[in-house]
Amino acid sequence: MPVLSNPKHERFAQELAKGTGVGAAFVAAGYKANDGNASRLNGNEKIRARVQELLSEGAERAGVTVQRIVEELAKVGFANMQDYMRVGPDGDPVLDFSNLTRDQAAALAEVTVEDFKDSRGEDAREVRRVKFKLNDKLSALEKLGKHLGMFNDKGPHAGEIRIIISGTDASL
Repeated sequence: MPVLSNPKHERFAQELAKGTGVGAAFVAAGYKANDGNASRLNGNEKIRARVQELLSEGAERAGVTVQRIVEELAKVGFANMQDYMRVGPDGDPVLDFSNLTRDQAAALAEVTVEDFKDSRGEDAREVRRVKFKLNDKLSALEKLGKHLGMFNDKGPHAGEIRIIISGTDASL
């Protein structure tokens, strides 16, 4: 869809695409503040289509696609703690980021490194504590599942409702 022929409508659509609220976009387009008129203009099909086009163009320029989002969610959803550590000689976990791939790094939410002395005096020893946290797997998997249509929040409803009023029986 080309630029809207009415410059005020085009400006209104541009403002909405930037995330400006309906009332503020209406005023920014050159109209006097009027929530009713702003709401009516917001419902205009040509304006809604133009806003969607502008949003799509912005997403394309930024390289945001459904496929890319799904791939990023999959990196988080299928991340495994064992990809980031190994078992040391004493059986304790040892973090090992030496062979970390870019995809594995995408699943990391946080890495914290603390250096401190444990104890005091001659018995003191240098300690390095490394902690890491993965992004929320369950949320990523839920979003992937919804995108793929795996979850139906509205299940089928079947059955009979029986209402008894003063000794009579009415079925719905």
